[in-house]
Amino acid sequence: MAEVIIVTPVKDSMQTTLQTIESIHKSDVNLYHYVFNDFSSPQSKFTLEKAQQKFGFKLIHLENVTNNPSPNYKLVLQMAQKIAHEKSLPLIIVESDVIVKSNTVSNLLKIAQSNDNTALVGAITTDIDGKYNFPYNFEKIKSPETTNTSHSLSFCCTLISSDFLNKFDFKDLSQKKDWYDVFISRKAKKMGFNNYLAKGVEVIHIPHSSRPWKNLKYSNPFLYYLKKLVNKRDRI
Repeated sequence: MAEVIIVTPVKDSMQTTLQTIESIHKSDVNLYHYVFNDFSSPQSKFTLEKAQQKFGFKLIHLENVTNNPSPNYKLVLQMAQKIAHEKSLPLIIVESDVIVKSNTVSNLLKIAQSNDNTALVGAITTDIDGKYNFPYNFEKIKSPETTNTSHSLSFCCTLISSDFLNKFDFKDLSQKKDWYDVFISRKAKKMGFNNYLAKGVEVIHIPHSSRPWKNLKYSNPFLYYLKKLVNKRDRI
């Protein structure tokens, strides 16, 4: 019997996406896996359909659900919440630039179950050399600890508990934003929940592989913020 629902939003970047999918299906727990294809190219769509035949995940093409252009993170969250309610299971978002370990999912579940009043549990991200990287590069000291954090948790690889899903409706998320991890992290704290950063649960993160223009934030911040303002992109 499945213990958790895994959701992976996808926008092209098939090289990392296929690594993400393969790593999820090596997990040491039974799970449901849903891949949301957010208007990827026809070639990427074909690649995902082949991967579906191999790994058996549920593939949802958002082009069959909405005419709204990518990113459709709010829609993905709403659909994922509905699935979680129907199956009475917690939800883990694993984004398509993240590679998990075989025990990542089970460790996140154990942490959520063993800590009080849990809303979110985030696995910490590293580069291929094991150094903490974006978005958790504010953590300077390697540690196996799980901390009750006031920092916002990224949805790179993050569990959302059933208790929180039952008390906050993702239909209430703003349509004016593109990403919701910061808002949901803060909302959970305001509602009296705890958010946990699991420094002992490391996943490899290859940032912004599906939207490479966002790497301008580091190489050319001025151009990044100009594009963000003019094109109304990356609204957090």
